[in-house]
Amino acid sequence: MNVKMLALCAVMGFGVTGVAATFSGELTRPRAAVVPATKITGDYVEARTASVLAGACHFNGEYVTVGKNAVMAWNFTGGSYNGVDLRGVKAVAAVSSEENLDDARAAHKSELAIDPSASAAQVSALRGLLAAKCGTELGTISAVRREPVNFVHAENGYEVEAGNFAQMIVDYRADDTCCTQPNTVWYKPLSPLDHRKVGYTEIAGVKGTIADPWERRGEDSAFYGAFTF
Repeated sequence: MNVKMLALCAVMGFGVTGVAATFSGELTRPRAAVVPATKITGDYVEARTASVLAGACHFNGEYVTVGKNAVMAWNFTGGSYNGVDLRGVKAVAAVSSEENLDDARAAHKSELAIDPSASAAQVSALRGLLAAKCGTELGTISAVRREPVNFVHAENGYEVEAGNFAQMIVDYRADDTCCTQPNTVWYKPLSPLDHRKVGYTEIAGVKGTIADPWERRGEDSAFYGAFTF
């Protein structure tokens, strides 16, 4: 501190210590609150209108004729997004395209069904999360409806039912062919998964409004697994 500043302090009745404190206070800026990041976890299952485990000829034959629709389901077991707790939220999406869902040139459109137990804040956070993690796969979300979503992860697979909107029954494959013969697995899950597995679709169908209703039975058309966002 120079002589002129000391003289000014004396005139104003401040000591050197007080001046230092004053200037220190002026230089100190309050820090913005930091919301700690939390891992978002849960179970996921999807079923498509095309086989995801098949021989090359079967895959090629379906690629240009079917595979334009899918049903996706999430069961959130923990974590938050933008400060909103998503634990317990259950949601189902119907996604459709004019071409096979694997065709990057074709735009997707989708419709969401979220269990009524989710709050408005959770619905908003979920839409933001899904847009961030699988926005291209979902495409334009044309509608969000409230439907009771029953998501059961059992010993032999998954059972999902969303009112009159959609349903899935997907069994595990006991032979684990998707791992022992990885070259016969086509496509990738529409939502990120930690360790994806292929499931056998007992039945899957959608009665949404974005496309014609569809139902498929008895094929290796499902992916399932746990996710961590």
